[in-house]
Amino acid sequence: MAVSLGLEDVFIKYTGLTFIDGNEGILRYRGYDINDLVEHTSFEEVCYLMIYGELPKAQELDTFKKAIKEHYALPDHVFELIRDLPRDLDTLTMMETAYASLSSGDYKWEKENDRKQVPVILGENIGIISNIYRHKMGKELKNPDPKYDYAEAFLRNCFDKADPVRINAMNSALVIYVDHEVPASTTAALVASSTLSDMYSCITAAIAALKGPLHGGAAEAAYKQLLDIKTVDNVQTWFDNNIKGGNKRLMGFGHRVYKTYDPRMKIFKRIAESMGKTEEQKNLFEIAKKLEDLGVKEFGSKGIYPNTDYYSGIVFNEIGFPIYMFTTLFGFSRVLGWLAHITEYVEEEERLIRPRAIYTGPGKRDFVKISER
Repeated sequence: MAVSLGLEDVFIKYTGLTFIDGNEGILRYRGYDINDLVEHTSFEEVCYLMIYGELPKAQELDTFKKAIKEHYALPDHVFELIRDLPRDLDTLTMMETAYASLSSGDYKWEKENDRKQVPVILGENIGIISNIYRHKMGKELKNPDPKYDYAEAFLRNCFDKADPVRINAMNSALVIYVDHEVPASTTAALVASSTLSDMYSCITAAIAALKGPLHGGAAEAAYKQLLDIKTVDNVQTWFDNNIKGGNKRLMGFGHRVYKTYDPRMKIFKRIAESMGKTEEQKNLFEIAKKLEDLGVKEFGSKGIYPNTDYYSGIVFNEIGFPIYMFTTLFGFSRVLGWLAHITEYVEEEERLIRPRAIYTGPGKRDFVKISER
């Protein structure tokens, strides 16, 4: 018997959701290339695709959007809960708490019921994340306006305004982060769903896994790295002192699956370059680009390339979000992926996930009373 540490190369389910070719840098949702989906679809279309298996027709999309918008308004107790949370609490903990408050022990898993529940959660998701941001910023909480579609409604509820460039960037980020097979957070959700726990509890389990620094936090770390370098002229010196001559890890580089460029990174890079308007934004992008070149030159032969989080922080900042929101924005999108995976698993493969462990402790020992030890 052998243990695969970290469950590396262990397959835990069949899936029709996401295909990854880590050697060629290919990512597809339900057979559609990520580049085509980002360029041509809305987040709601991808939601429909992931849940139903096909891209929607116009009437199907309208009906699906309506079902989501009907649940933009949060239940009163969630509003009160977010309002009462300490403002210095991290945003993922706020998200985790909000979702836990919506959980119920009496959910019945049935395909028809699942399809009704998904748009409910997607609608509530906007209210949760946008109001977490408003609470952190000291703003009055409010429900998103249902006259706007997903990305625009979210931005307007965060910032009280939105423009086409930022709406498109937000929509692209949402599509990019929808799913990536079974990383730690999705695995946590699957384990919870295998017990037939309710959807909100499964999402809460996923958020708990996302909070760990080995899963979430990469975009924040990569962005802070660029701030630490400060100028383009300092990139080479910083790289030599911290990466080549030091023992620091180059943040935003490397992936368990990809051994070449992450296709999501390339999209974020294009968006980051096109959106940069201020001198600070342009400077950070140039730093990132030069650091990328040095990193690929140093580590590319080992199959270590920049991943999706390398440029995403720059994009989130250009949209208007502070660093503390980056990982929560990832979770904001990934809620859909978690829902798609748990519904697929329970409906098609449901079996309690109960792995084994290889015992390495002592053999049989005789018990000794405490007075004789």
